[in-house]
Amino acid sequence: MSESIDIEVVLALPDECLRRHIRLNTPASAAVALQASGLDRAYRERVGEDTPPLGVYGRKIKPDYLLKSGDRLEIYRPLTADPRQRRRARADARRRGETADSDGSSSG
Repeated sequence: MSESIDIEVVLALPDECLRRHIRLNTPASAAVALQASGLDRAYRERVGEDTPPLGVYGRKIKPDYLLKSGDRLEIYRPLTADPRQRRRARADARRRGETADSDGSSSG
């Protein structure tokens, strides 16, 4: 008899956060959980890519990672801007006495 686990699958989009609480039989991989949650389809529709990067509590994992009860499977989306460039733009704006917008551009 197989044991079951409860996990949460999360996809954070710019305009909303999609969450699914699911129960799976063990052993359950991240790929199985992603498909069972239905958020794989939402990712393809909203992000436009087939295979999302995955993580558990902020730590990147492979699709064959075996989940444990209570895990939060996170679906990551591509960065919209290079973090280094955004930090640099904010620092430059502070030096000029301006404020940097969230996209890295400055207004003053």
